[in-house]
Amino acid sequence: MACYSKCQSCGSIVYVKDGRYFCGPCGKRFEINKKRGDFMVNVKIKLFEGGKMPSYKTRGAAGADVCALLDKDLVLRRGERAAVPTGISVEIPEGYEIQVRPRSGLAFKNGITVLNTPGTIDSDYRGELMVILANFGMEEFTVKNGDRIAQIVLAPVIQAAFVQAESLSQTERGKGGLGSTGV
Repeated sequence: MACYSKCQSCGSIVYVKDGRYFCGPCGKRFEINKKRGDFMVNVKIKLFEGGKMPSYKTRGAAGADVCALLDKDLVLRRGERAAVPTGISVEIPEGYEIQVRPRSGLAFKNGITVLNTPGTIDSDYRGELMVILANFGMEEFTVKNGDRIAQIVLAPVIQAAFVQAESLSQTERGKGGLGSTGV
């Protein structure tokens, strides 16, 4: 399995494969003990009064659950959406983002989803994490204080160097889009 992460020595974005990586900028070689979870990225969390730390519910979970921080219940009628406060702010290391995603149980059982999925929290944002919930279910849905409303996933970011061009290379697909490859 391969992914991108940060060098433990200099912080450069590196390619990780089979628990090993080589950092070009600083020349270090590392081996990661995946069983013990030695390779983790620290993300500082500021809790508002009553806020809860994000938490992974299983050892293999990719997403950490985040909870609503509400003064009173929030009722979402069919087709409604609302920005739900979580009571946390994050300090994400440069070179990463946090993606906000729906919880599958809420989506399947109640038709509740995160509207801008995946939502992106940039590394330079320091405000409160708000989750845009939408009700696509058949019934109204009540969000209570402390309910798990979404999950967050830390992901590396690679910025593109956009280069203006007069033409693009040809492909078999060409300009075909929006269903052009079949149903």
